[in-house]
Amino acid sequence: MTTKVMRSTVIHPSILYYGTPVVLITTQNANATANISPMSSSWALGDRVVLGMAETGQGLENLERERECVVNVPGPDLWGAVERLAPTTGRRDVPEFKRAMGYRFVEDKFGEAGLVATPSDLVRPPRIADCPLQLEAHVLAVHRSQPPDFDRGPPSFSMIETKVVRVHAHPAILDEDGKHVDVTKWSPLFYVFRHYFRTGTRLGHTFKTRSPGERDQEH
Repeated sequence: MTTKVMRSTVIHPSILYYGTPVVLITTQNANATANISPMSSSWALGDRVVLGMAETGQGLENLERERECVVNVPGPDLWGAVERLAPTTGRRDVPEFKRAMGYRFVEDKFGEAGLVATPSDLVRPPRIADCPLQLEAHVLAVHRSQPPDFDRGPPSFSMIETKVVRVHAHPAILDEDGKHVDVTKWSPLFYVFRHYFRTGTRLGHTFKTRSPGERDQEH
């Protein structure tokens, strides 16, 4: 039997966003207004969601102070709103390196993106009503890589461990029982090497989940 050897090439990509879902993190500013931080560095395990944030951003400052947030998961139709937020910052004192990249201060992030705020149940930051999934969360720990340098940049990054305390979902993406997300109705917005994509055709399912048409309690 002949084994085919797959050849590879060493490359040096400018960014390693190989394909991760976009999330919009809502936090509360010191003056009780809301901030939105678009990002694609997050992962979930159980009821924990870990976020990766630039240390010079307003979002991280808010998370450290308030210790709570909402992880809003947009669908593909919201990519334009995400991109409108991309060059904005909630910091009035925009770091010079970010200003040189085209970032600008925006106080009303909801208005800038054309998104709708709705009250949360268990945390102070609002949810984004437009997002099909909204996860209210408490901050458990912030792991800084190094003290931020607001003048020199570029920024270092911190990892924020959060615990999800409530999940909201649009009825349109749920199964007929209204208890679980129907993956045939829901597609996250993916960020792949700085381009936006939606999911394609479903290829199959893992042994841990129910297959289409089956009804069991494990999900």
